Amino acid sequence: MKQLFRLIVSFFCFAAVTSTALGAETAEHSVVPSKGFVPDEQTAIKIAEAIWLPIYGTLIYNNKPFHARLKDDVWIVEGSLPRGMVGGVPLAEISKSDGRVLRVMHGK
Repeated sequence: MKQLFRLIVSFFCFAAVTSTALGAETAEHSVVPSKGFVPDEQTAIKIAEAIWLPIYGTLIYNNKPFHARLKDDVWIVEGSLPRGMVGGVPLAEISKSDGRVLRVMHGK
């Protein structure tokens, strides 16, 4: 019984040390860019295109040029319409700091 108890305690100690060491190694080798994962307008637009294409298809390219503006650490990326044309455009909101996609939609 004592041997079984020692074996179980040893296993849990080994598991705790191993998981702590692996977690430290992962954090040590993780890179977080100082300007965020989406540092500029061009990067935000590329991410938005990659999101829109499978959802809306190649018709999104009718809404070029795409524009991005930064508001409160969120890139707001939108398409545009030709002058005088009525309709909606694709929109994506992307976190500058970590690249999360916060919202995707297409206006009417």
